[in-house]
Amino acid sequence: MKKTENYMLLEIPSRSANESFSRSAVAAFAARLDPTMEELGDIKTAVSEAVTNCIVHAYPNEIGVIQIKCKILSGNVLDISIKDHGCGIEDLSKAMRPLYTTGSDERSGMGFTIMESFMTSLKVTSKVGKGTTVHMKRKIVDRGEKR
Repeated sequence: MKKTENYMLLEIPSRSANESFSRSAVAAFAARLDPTMEELGDIKTAVSEAVTNCIVHAYPNEIGVIQIKCKILSGNVLDISIKDHGCGIEDLSKAMRPLYTTGSDERSGMGFTIMESFMTSLKVTSKVGKGTTVHMKRKIVDRGEKR
């Protein structure tokens, strides 16, 4: 088990204006790990996708709460958990497939695929009527390893 070196907890309403704020907050927290611009971009994109899923899918007809927990673990690992208490996902395996969406036609259905490709690990749990948690980790290359 990796030791937590630092953590952050952020709670926001599921308003679209908070999507950019949440990605910036996580990026600012992750900055301590000295990520490259590419690593930071990947993290921000994954967070954006997860928060947007909460806004669009978890709370389609209401404003709910989104909880974002970040931890810095030993070994230069950023641990991010994004949780809602919304409608939940009925068929998680179907929802994880590329191009599947319960949103409108302008939704690509690529959110989970993007999160999975940009992060070191992705785990999604959900209960109908209770909500969904997206748990992502990203190993940040140690500056010593980059030389």
